[in-house]
Amino acid sequence: MNLFDIPGHLRDKEFFESLLPDRGILIERIISTGQASPTGFWYDQDRDELVMLLQGEAQLAWPEGRTLSMGRGDWLLIPAHERHRVERTSSDPPCIWLAIHGQLT
Repeated sequence: MNLFDIPGHLRDKEFFESLLPDRGILIERIISTGQASPTGFWYDQDRDELVMLLQGEAQLAWPEGRTLSMGRGDWLLIPAHERHRVERTSSDPPCIWLAIHGQLT
């Protein structure tokens, strides 16, 4: 298995792959091909999330107007219940994310 392999069946949906069973900490690979959060939608997760962008470019946003542009190698710790959204993701190259969900702080 290789984190940079892109499944051939990707179309207009994001691809989520759990790398280990969720036993209190979830580690997943996410591949985005131009997706963004729906208008007006905000993530409000019960667990902290350490998110790393391995490939591509993306922009995250917060309700107070703050934004963060991310590129290859950038990472961010998002505390539980910190509302945020994905404003944009690149399609060429696709975004490859590694996300770790759990009690991290």
